[in-house]
Amino acid sequence: MSKELRKGYTTGVHASFAFRSALEAFLATNSFVESITNKMDNDDLDVTKGCEIVVTISNRVEDLELNPLKHTPYEISTLKLYAGVGVGVVTKDGLKAPKGFPAINPTPLKAIEQIYYKFRAKKEIFCTISVTNGEELAKQTANAKVGVLGGISILGTTGFVKPVSSVAYIDSIRTEIAFAKANGYDKIVLTLGNSSFNYAKKQYKEEQIVEIGNFVYDAIAIAQELGIDKVVFICGIGKATKVMQGCKNTHNRFGSIDFVSLKDKIAKELGVDIDIESTKTVKGVTTQLKNKIDDFYRVVTAKTDQQIEDWFRKIEIETIVLR
Repeated sequence: MSKELRKGYTTGVHASFAFRSALEAFLATNSFVESITNKMDNDDLDVTKGCEIVVTISNRVEDLELNPLKHTPYEISTLKLYAGVGVGVVTKDGLKAPKGFPAINPTPLKAIEQIYYKFRAKKEIFCTISVTNGEELAKQTANAKVGVLGGISILGTTGFVKPVSSVAYIDSIRTEIAFAKANGYDKIVLTLGNSSFNYAKKQYKEEQIVEIGNFVYDAIAIAQELGIDKVVFICGIGKATKVMQGCKNTHNRFGSIDFVSLKDKIAKELGVDIDIESTKTVKGVTTQLKNKIDDFYRVVTAKTDQQIEDWFRKIEIETIVLR
């Protein structure tokens, strides 16, 4: 019997819990208050699980330790909400949080607003949300690339982190594509794997490069939806072969390469009879092609282009298959 995977709460939910605790304590004491919570563990691939989230409230802004990047606080009635140390500041357009403000997404910000209006203070007060070691945690995310500097973002839509969730990955792809579009890039570069990403960084601006895991179809669908004119798709020969054969997601659990079909295509296009019993990888197949390897790469590239164009008629596709 398989183990049931654990859900968790988002950073936004934890921040709002800590905010309510701090606000109630501040209204009772009218003095500097600090509330600390640790993000509960879960079975998602989440760099922030277990992190320490700290909310501080004071009637003097000088009492608070802010993210050193100059930024504008959110103003909620008499409350001014700043990014503390370890919470990022948005420095570019195109994200859910506005440029120049703390990287706190709309849903957790709305939750904080609702809490404040329930318990609001009559006089002006000041607040920070901080994350211990948040600047280091942010290095494991795409924050710097999309212009969130000095820490992590306070995120959340439903309030829950779903374990090992493809939804979270696809949402991050959407965020990066929307960011690229908002910053003037009508051509984006989608990469599968480290080699593809490293190649792309030498040829294109990092702001237009999006690492898409195995979510080929989903990523291009998002690009088309957001009005991107051209997609450059970069991957290795194995993944390209999967897409050529119609795989919308290149993870093994969604299907394997049909080597019988590949053998037939090579025979038809290149006039070479390969032994598919001796190998179970496309790289292994290429070792049998000798002076036809370049032709094979050209065929796979063209057929991958064609397959994606069959899926998406409104966007220009360029496939690059790395050797």
